[in-house]
Amino acid sequence: MKPRHAALAVLTTTIWGVNFVVIKVGLHEFPPLLFSALRFLAAAVPALWFVGRPRVAWRWVFAVALALGVAKFGLLFLGMERGMPAGLSSLVLQSQVIFTVLFATAVLRERPRPVQLVGMAVAGTGIVLIALDHGVGSPLSALLLVVLAAVAWGVSNVVTRYAKPPDALNFIVWVSAAATLPLLALSVIFEGPPAIFAALGGLSWSGVGALLFVAWISTLFGFGAWGFLLREHDASTVVPFALLVPVAGMFSGWLFLDEPVPLTRLAAAVLVVVGMAATTVHRPAATPGIVIDAPTGVR
Repeated sequence: MKPRHAALAVLTTTIWGVNFVVIKVGLHEFPPLLFSALRFLAAAVPALWFVGRPRVAWRWVFAVALALGVAKFGLLFLGMERGMPAGLSSLVLQSQVIFTVLFATAVLRERPRPVQLVGMAVAGTGIVLIALDHGVGSPLSALLLVVLAAVAWGVSNVVTRYAKPPDALNFIVWVSAAATLPLLALSVIFEGPPAIFAALGGLSWSGVGALLFVAWISTLFGFGAWGFLLREHDASTVVPFALLVPVAGMFSGWLFLDEPVPLTRLAAAVLVVVGMAATTVHRPAATPGIVIDAPTGVR
């Protein structure tokens, strides 16, 4: 990989890690479901004019919109709003790799490699340690919501493999557009019009900045850059850079939000990252198998 491409990969994954801190800022301004809806609206509206019509069947757009946009991000934002730290969220969300392998095995009949099974066991041990450590001082329900978000991401990864979109940016822009209305409807039902109007009426510059960052910088720039890298290089070369996301997330959470990183949590984080790294080990070309593109969706 050329040095400038490697630098772009590091920049993109760093942005995705810092994005969890920005989400925390945004959740001080917006109810979680509304914030998620506005994020997708802001990402889709300026880009729809440039990406053209969807290049896959509409059923795949709506399926991924429900799994990724509504379920994954709705659950993630709810979990973070209920107390899940930004850094820890960036780490636990990577358990989507485990669920992607499991779903691909069950639905696509793809056989996980032994190194993937070992990696999943190691990462799973790290997640259990995080659950035990997190449950001491914070609601365990917040952690479970983020784990469920990772499950939804695994579902969307498998659906995306079925869809095989030829243009990743075009696909995610239309997914963002399709996710907006369901999230707005859920916000009206569960958060209520008074909370929505209060958030919009009391909008501050920090809220606007958080919204534009997650929509334009994290989603449009991040996904566009990642798609460019995947077009220029093999997935096995690009995907391991995604392991920097939880590193950047935990560091930025500690730096900007004073989130503690005790030794137990740090050890658990190492287990998760090492386990996820094992799942990205590339199988020789003669024996095709699953390659986990960790950021198949947006962050």
